[in-house]
Amino acid sequence: MVSTPPGGYFGQALVVDVTAGTCETLPLPGQVLRGYVGGAGLGVWLLHRLGPPGVDPLGPAAPLAFVFSPLVGTPLTTSAKFAVVAKSPLTGLLTDALASSQFAIAGKLTGHDAIVIRGRAARPSVLLIDGDGARLTDAEHLAGMPAADADKKLRGELGRGWRVAAIGPAGERGVRYATISHDGRHAGRGGLGAVMGAKNLKAIAVRAAAKVGIAAPDLVLAAARDLRQRSFGPATAKYRELGTLANLLTFNAISTLPTRNFQSATFEGAERLGAEQTTDDDVAGMRRVARSSCASCTIGCEHIYRVGTGKKARVEYENVFALGPMCGVSDPAAVLAASARCDDLGIDTISAGGTIAWAMECAQRGLIDAPWLRFGDSAALLRALDEIGARSTPLGCLLAEGSMRASRTVRGDSASFAPHVKGLEMPGYEPRTLHSMALGLAVNARGADHNRSGAYEADLSGDLDRLDGGDAHVTAAIETEDRAAVMDSLILCKFLRGVFSSPFEEWAGLLSAVTGWDVCGAELRETARRIVLAKRVYNIREGWQPADDWLPDRLLSEPLTLPSGRVATLTAGRLRAMIDSYYRFRGLDPQGRPDPADLAGLHLD
Repeated sequence: MVSTPPGGYFGQALVVDVTAGTCETLPLPGQVLRGYVGGAGLGVWLLHRLGPPGVDPLGPAAPLAFVFSPLVGTPLTTSAKFAVVAKSPLTGLLTDALASSQFAIAGKLTGHDAIVIRGRAARPSVLLIDGDGARLTDAEHLAGMPAADADKKLRGELGRGWRVAAIGPAGERGVRYATISHDGRHAGRGGLGAVMGAKNLKAIAVRAAAKVGIAAPDLVLAAARDLRQRSFGPATAKYRELGTLANLLTFNAISTLPTRNFQSATFEGAERLGAEQTTDDDVAGMRRVARSSCASCTIGCEHIYRVGTGKKARVEYENVFALGPMCGVSDPAAVLAASARCDDLGIDTISAGGTIAWAMECAQRGLIDAPWLRFGDSAALLRALDEIGARSTPLGCLLAEGSMRASRTVRGDSASFAPHVKGLEMPGYEPRTLHSMALGLAVNARGADHNRSGAYEADLSGDLDRLDGGDAHVTAAIETEDRAAVMDSLILCKFLRGVFSSPFEEWAGLLSAVTGWDVCGAELRETARRIVLAKRVYNIREGWQPADDWLPDRLLSEPLTLPSGRVATLTAGRLRAMIDSYYRFRGLDPQGRPDPADLAGLHLD
């Protein structure tokens, strides 16, 4: 007898083999759903279950999972999100990327809690999924298109109700940090677009065909109204009114803005990039021309900018940091053009900027023969992006591999300043002046990542000395990592985190109302620890070694002198002590490995 799934769930995943053109449903037991919730949590369970150990991330057997959550389709603000989960071709370890769009709602309402793709189609294809099942259709006419153009063309061909996730030219050409795009948003980090391209899929199109029940509709509606009201409050004001670009000037002022491949923590051109122009005749800087929201979101953090009469582009802190200060570029028009170029090609701005900045330093040191590639050169930045996206030159092919693999080719001392952790390029947070964040970046399962460990919050709270990392910083990093694990599985937007005064308890209330489970805050804390551990166990299975939980040598050997005169130093000894404490607090052995007795609670068998 088949049991009725909990509210918010269909109790099954769709597993599609695009080699054979077949599909099957995988039942998702209630124990697994309650233990991993959805999104990034359920995604790691699916990788354990469906991914062969040691699989080539770009091989046919590697699974690519689109994972929804019980909150998708409810009126709860920011809940129209999904996770894309796979073994990363950039790191060789776990990657999961979250994104918001109508694709999340339509994908879930195909009648599945996840869609998992295996195999490789015989020719460039689009995977269609709706009430008639899964099937492939030809995509030859979409080849080479930017994802946004392919999305528009496909939806025009398919008709109303279809939602599309597509890759750009970089995904087709196997750039290891290619993205998957939908409704102008991106599942950006770790090379998921390359995984999809390796399956010969240009796009996936989904159309709703089912309804999902909610255990307590009245409670969910009341919670949605309350959360909507709180989302208009001071906790989200910065994102609504300024967007994340506001971080640029703030981080520059406190010496946490990585500049010229982490050679400095302040950028002399920050004011030019970060100060918004308000008059039409002043085209020296960026001017905000529109504001938008993700699907089912009341915050509206998306700010669209233009320089002069140039092309409009979505501007966020991370893309401006990576393509601006990181590469020494202070021209707003060039940074916007570079960001738009990344969107058209379908590549992650953080990895693109980090890899190009590393290459600029290599050229500066004479380690690669590219005299045109210099810090601060806008034309060089755009040329490098084009060569990467097209894989059209030896340099473009080298940089398309990411900074970790490229440094192994270039050799010399280039690995010492390659800006990555586990192969994933570093975001815009300076570890030498943010010691909680330094630990979060070093130990995170995805690599150098500011979304799975928001430990910078503790550094910037004023409660800790951000230049003197110790056990208090470790505790703070663990707390932010646990909170992220739950938010990424429910799934709720991180920009909403500040509205919750008792996060785990409040999240438990939301989950209970949707599913009908009697969930408490303590249970969700256990869920968070289970998800974090399952990610580590997956990485260990795929070849992780203790030395992978570390930071680039530059950050441990080159102190920074701050404007105050204080010297910011992150020594190898300090980082080692924090990592040792992290392992101990997490119940891991001194090598970062779990006690075998703890694996039973992961439900991975």
